This record gives sequence, structure tokens and C-alpha cells, in this order.
Amino acid sequence: MTDAIAYETPAPHIARLVLNRPESRNAQDTGLLYALNAAFDRAAQDDEVKVIVLAAAGPHFSSGHDLREGGTIAGQMAGFEPVGTWCGFGCAGAEGRMAREKEIYLGLSERWRNIPKPTIAQVQGKCIAGGLMLAWPCDLIVAADDAAFCDNTVGMGVAGVEYFAHPWELGVRKAKELLFTADWLSAQEAKALGMVNHVVPAAELAAFTLALAVRIAAKPMFALKLAKEAVNAAEDAQGRVGAMTTAFALHQLAHSHNMQVHGMPVDPSGLQVRPRARA
Repeated sequence: MTDAIAYETPAPHIARLVLNRPESRNAQDTGLLYALNAAFDRAAQDDEVKVIVLAAAGPHFSSGHDLREGGTIAGQMAGFEPVGTWCGFGCAGAEGRMAREKEIYLGLSERWRNIPKPTIAQVQGKCIAGGLMLAWPCDLIVAADDAAFCDNTVGMGVAGVEYFAHPWELGVRKAKELLFTADWLSAQEAKALGMVNHVVPAAELAAFTLALAVRIAAKPMFALKLAKEAVNAAEDAQGRVGAMTTAFALHQLAHSHNMQVHGMPVDPSGLQVRPRARA
């Protein structure tokens, strides 16, 4: 693994992948995302690993996409081997941007969601926009009592993050409120909505999550794989994949609109607006 991701084996049959850019609040640049994908692949392909925990170093889980990553789209993708089938990173206009986002945002998140082993997100502090696209693909979420979740992309002129799981994670009305207001969702509220499985004191987060992983790892691996496949299939039968494809297309339309109107893929006025503080 690169320095961006730490790969740990804290107990038999458990792999823990740790986002390791605390100085940037674990903002997701291209390197971090591909390093995380490699770590997921390593854990998925290791027959001794039965449960995968996704954790983060520092006070916050993830501040989302790293907007400081400069250069061209082709330059950002240079040196990384695509794992999806989409292509055209060097193409002009919306084509190149759609290729990149279909590969490293929607594509990787969906890939992680379908790993045939139970995954647990261990979340503390802030989890903002793109951070949701790391936690939501996991099967379970354990949150510290200081965790808070937010999608502030509508304020930046974009209709939600690329992995548009909001209605399934929150329900339709709360999904709309989260998007429209960009307000924080506390760990306790997220648990009440069914998005989070457990809320524990921050000091107990790692130990509680590991204990949960160990309990799950005591089950037969094949049965765990089949149970996950069954639940994911039920969710997909509700139309999740089609709806997410439409939302991704609308996301790309928003980027194209903003490029025409503002000369950049987001509305610059939204870059100055921070999510409203929790009461």
C-alpha cells in the first residue's frame, strides 16, 4: 500500500484499511482512491480475511473530494490503471470529466459496495460529501458520538454526490432535506434513520468496531457472502441501479452547465459556503 492507506490485520480474519491523510482531513485525491481500491482488492482476494473494516486516521473520517488536486483530467489520471471499462480521460469537454468521475467516484464506490465480504465503516468526526461515498458502500456503519454527516454539493451547483444512495440510506424526505439544506446529520439522527448501525463513545469506536467484526467473522465465509448478495439484490430490485445512473447523468449535466456559466465545474459561490454548524 502507499502511505495514503494503511493496511492492518488487528485480529484473525479481519483486515482494517485506514485512510491515512489526516493532515488533509482524509480528502480524496486520485492517489488515495486507487490506493484504497488496491487495499480492498487485497482484502477481498485473501481467503483468510472474512471481514473488512474501513477506518480513518485523525479527528475526521473524510472531508470529501480533494478540490486542490490541480492539472488536467488526463494528467490527474496519468499513472493509474483504470479498473472499470469507461475510457476517454483525455477527451475534451464533458466527455473527459464524465470518464474520470464514472471511473474513480461512481465506479469505485459501486465496486466496493459489491465486494463479496462484509464491510464495516468506522466513522468519527466529519464525513462530508465524497466521504459519504466511502461510508455508504460499506455494509455496516459504526459511528462515534461525535460523527456528523453532510452533503453540501447542491450549494455548489451540483445535485448530490456521484454515488447517489441518499434515498436508500435516509428515506426520500430526509434525503431531500439533507440535499436542499446541506445541514449536518448527527450520528444519533443517522442511527434513527437506519443509516448508522451503532453509535458509541469516540474513545470506544475502534474497539467496538473490531469486536463487531470478530463476531461476524465467526460465521462461515460462504454464508456471509451469500447473505450480502441476497440483501444487495433486494435493494437493486427496488431500482437503485437505474436511479443512480440517472442521478449520475444529472450530476454531469450540472458540471457542464457550471462550466458554461461559471467557467468551472461547480458554482463558485458555493465554495465559500460551509455546512451549517450543528446546534
